[in-house]
Amino acid sequence: MCLEATPPPSPSVTRRGVLAGAAALAGTVAAAGTATAAGSSTAVGSSTGAARGGGTPAGGDLVIRGGTLLDPATGEVTENAVVVIERGTVRAAGREGAVAVPQGAEVLDAHGHWVLPGLVDAHIHLGTAAEARDAVRRGATSARSGSTTFYQDIAVRELARHSPALAPRLTAAGVFVTPDLGDTVLADPDLTPLARLKEGVRSAEALRRVVEVNLARGADVIKTRVNERAGLPEQDPLAQVYSYEQLAEIVAAARRRGKGVLCHSYSEQGCHDAVTAGIRSLEHGAFVGERTLREMRRRGTYFTPTLTAIAGLAESTNPILAERGRTYLPVLKRAVLAAHELGVPLAAGTDSSGGTVRPIGREVELMRAAGLSALDAIRTATTGAARLLGADRTVGRLARGYAGDAILVAGDPLADVSLLKHPTRVIRAGLPL
Repeated sequence: MCLEATPPPSPSVTRRGVLAGAAALAGTVAAAGTATAAGSSTAVGSSTGAARGGGTPAGGDLVIRGGTLLDPATGEVTENAVVVIERGTVRAAGREGAVAVPQGAEVLDAHGHWVLPGLVDAHIHLGTAAEARDAVRRGATSARSGSTTFYQDIAVRELARHSPALAPRLTAAGVFVTPDLGDTVLADPDLTPLARLKEGVRSAEALRRVVEVNLARGADVIKTRVNERAGLPEQDPLAQVYSYEQLAEIVAAARRRGKGVLCHSYSEQGCHDAVTAGIRSLEHGAFVGERTLREMRRRGTYFTPTLTAIAGLAESTNPILAERGRTYLPVLKRAVLAAHELGVPLAAGTDSSGGTVRPIGREVELMRAAGLSALDAIRTATTGAARLLGADRTVGRLARGYAGDAILVAGDPLADVSLLKHPTRVIRAGLPL
């Protein structure tokens, strides 16, 4: 899977231009978003309150009142709960009567709904403002990029900081460290010399160059591959493209700057090479074996299986991809359950790309179908994914000091996790969407 080709940006786009463009885009779209929000309701059924105007706020003030609150960290369920959000951060959460509600506060009536922290999509490709906005509206208030072609994810990250209602808080991966960069050599002038390499990005020097350019552009993590793609019928997903030594070179270059590496993988040997080379998380990993899972548990390596993407292959009109999906999905589900039973940390990710944003709730549903309990499946998209992103003290719970990101669903997700695919309301940094 992983990343559809997109046209290159204008040659006039510079390094600083990416961030400047994000700031300008944030201001432009925020104005439109404010105008839209002003006419919308704040309560689930009926509402009080109007949208906020002005500048680029860090977050809003909101009280979510009357719903049933689920804390994924503890499994605790609080009925008739109150969550107080001030300037985009949770200041208090608990049962009605035990939490002081600020006078005059904007109130979102959540009676009849369950309230959960905003979900985390730990593997998604966001290349446009529309995709970023769609991800939030589908419940992913935080995310980790699986790479983009021309550093769009870094701009999306900046957009989220300026106008949080328009994008998930994003951990950016920059461009893919892959043997064939294709048009991605146009993403930065410092990458263009790599176009003349006959064998592609394979030497230690070339691998370090791509990592270093990514980090210079502000990438938070590094994305690479060990196998070919499953989503292209002409490629063999079990064919290995990088050796253990090459993967170790990528990991070492990232670690010198304190960054982790996520690795696209399918074959057991590829998975094992990636894990022993020191990656932070294994992506897809359909044929990961027990020896590698045990190594992952020992090292604390995360597993992001992207079940949603593999399930999507099974629905393809291309017979090769459809057969691949039907074959891989049950194998991957067994790997997910084996990983969970061994204590390998799991994170939910949809691998959405190419303009189609899949709901992160679908990944939770598939985790449940793989054999996890409903609560453990929810944790893969909350506390578990938050730990992978290094955000477990700010994301994944609705408790004091955490981000004011929440979703409301029309029923008990512990009884039916599929409810998470269709949140009735999303709150991003205290701003109801």
